[in-house]
Amino acid sequence: MLTVNFDPFPVLITERLILRRIGNNDAHEIFSLRSDEQIMKYICRPKPRHMDDILQFIQKIDKMIDGNEGIAWAMTLKSDPKMMGHISLHVINKEHYRAEVGYMMLPEHCGIGLMSEALRAVLDYGFNNLRLHSIEANISPQNHHSRKLLERNNFIKEAHFKENYYWEGEFLDSVIYSLIRKTNAGSIHT
Repeated sequence: MLTVNFDPFPVLITERLILRRIGNNDAHEIFSLRSDEQIMKYICRPKPRHMDDILQFIQKIDKMIDGNEGIAWAMTLKSDPKMMGHISLHVINKEHYRAEVGYMMLPEHCGIGLMSEALRAVLDYGFNNLRLHSIEANISPQNHHSRKLLERNNFIKEAHFKENYYWEGEFLDSVIYSLIRKTNAGSIHT
């Protein structure tokens, strides 16, 4: 079975980004992300009504990390510590060495490859540090931007579930994409 330990918290650094732990100082940016109609269009989660909803969300993330059940990073530019999005490996199935990746970013930062850069860092961490065997993403079939992101990063469509999710009075489809760790003579490639 997979053993996971997020202490100390792993800060990931890429060419343009720092992926760091989410904190209460990020509450306003998380509120902006999770209350934005465009961002939440394909994410079936309740939108926050008050800042207390966001503080509870941050506590939930802290509990997940501290319990070694999953991890979430705030995405920031190296030149600006303000959070512009977040990315996570959550729903870690330790028995099967598999995790689900989730992500969102403020629209003004989209379209310049930042999410791909963050995703590659998280995939590298998931496969090479956590020793995951596979990472999946569960998306709406209508979320073409997310599909393209996943396909650009070598994810393969694994399943299309028909009306398997009930949200706000409708049965919705979901699509699972996955990436499996490749091994070659003992080395790991993602």
